[in-house]
Amino acid sequence: MNEKRKLKREIKICRQTIEEIERKRSRSQSALVQAVLLQEEPDENDVEWFNKYTGEITACRNHMIELQKKLNSL
Repeated sequence: MNEKRKLKREIKICRQTIEEIERKRSRSQSALVQAVLLQEEPDENDVEWFNKYTGEITACRNHMIELQKKLNSL
């Protein structure tokens, strides 16, 4: 029972973390979209930040999936 609570709490934290990172990523994403619409070369910093945040989101989602599998198996 205690293990289930712990896993649920960790899953909730992962969801919150993903939402926070997605907000940060949206800043660089909007800059990239603007560059595409204006047919300009996107700023390298925006591309780097977008890729960094996307990688963090992917890692956090994968971790959350593993936690959910453990929770389902209990």
